[in-house]
Amino acid sequence: MEKQYRPKRSFLILLLTLFILIIAGFGFRGYGLLYKPAFQPQQTQFVYIDEKKDFNDLCDQLFQIAQPHHINNFKRLATLMKYPENMKTGRYAVEPGMSNLTLLNNLRRGQQTATRITFNNIRLKEDLAERLAEQLMISKEDILRLIDDSAYCESLGFSTETIITLFIPNTYEVYWTLSADRLLERMKREYDAFWTDKRLDKAKAVGMTPVEVSILASIVEEETAVADEYPVVAGLYINRLKRGIPLQADPTVKFAVGDFSLQRILFEHLEIESPYNTYKYAGLPPGPLRIPSIRGIDSVLDHMNHNYLYMCAKEDFSGRHNFAVTLAEHNRNANRYRAELNRRNIR
Repeated sequence: MEKQYRPKRSFLILLLTLFILIIAGFGFRGYGLLYKPAFQPQQTQFVYIDEKKDFNDLCDQLFQIAQPHHINNFKRLATLMKYPENMKTGRYAVEPGMSNLTLLNNLRRGQQTATRITFNNIRLKEDLAERLAEQLMISKEDILRLIDDSAYCESLGFSTETIITLFIPNTYEVYWTLSADRLLERMKREYDAFWTDKRLDKAKAVGMTPVEVSILASIVEEETAVADEYPVVAGLYINRLKRGIPLQADPTVKFAVGDFSLQRILFEHLEIESPYNTYKYAGLPPGPLRIPSIRGIDSVLDHMNHNYLYMCAKEDFSGRHNFAVTLAEHNRNANRYRAELNRRNIR
């Protein structure tokens, strides 16, 4: 009996060993498929999935930026998880050492990584829409459709001329898939947060609404490229507004003409018919010349108190200005500047 039992036991041990080896093989393969580091970019990279991207496009993106060890393993697991037919738009991080399972779980759940948007040095609505479209999934047309809609702008407390003052230049974290209307709702919350009681009180002391402060700040920033002159220039224009003197701001004429590159304002430019021409019309123009910076806005709220009523670019072309209290003094400054323009043959 003992001789018959031993071969039988040996056979069972062999079967058990083979079974364990098979299970271990599957386990090792499963670990590689699911949990083993599958991507090794040098730093965190991002894949962008819009409504036009399909699974093959995603795999191409991963291959190009994320250095996958075995892209076929990612494809197999994605198929098992039925991801290709359930893709979600978004911006997703691919971190060094990330596994196939972790990435696919993020993709399937739509677990995006927020992106940071900025919009500095913007003049026109078209420029703003283009800048935002470069950073988000929305199109330029999506944004323009809203900020050119008078009823929509009015619902936010603005006009189509003033709507860009809603955008306070800063860095904001948003999801890449944010829609145009949700973006403007977010900007309205940021705008309301920016205009604190302290800033509102300062605007009231100047006799302006927040929108009017932004309009004047936009003129100040177009008038001088030297930031430390902002409070001086702001104070000058406030002096003119209080006395009912037309601003006679050259940047408003450039805006009316549609050419900010003008180096010399001629009499023919001063005659252009436009509500933005502050040589023809007193008070502030109907909208800003650009999206003013926070520093520009605060320079109006914290403007310098002085008696200047006139300014003229310095003849050394430093970007700075000569300021004057009287017209006679201003004319002397202007004559020196015009003489230098002539000497340099600037027409």
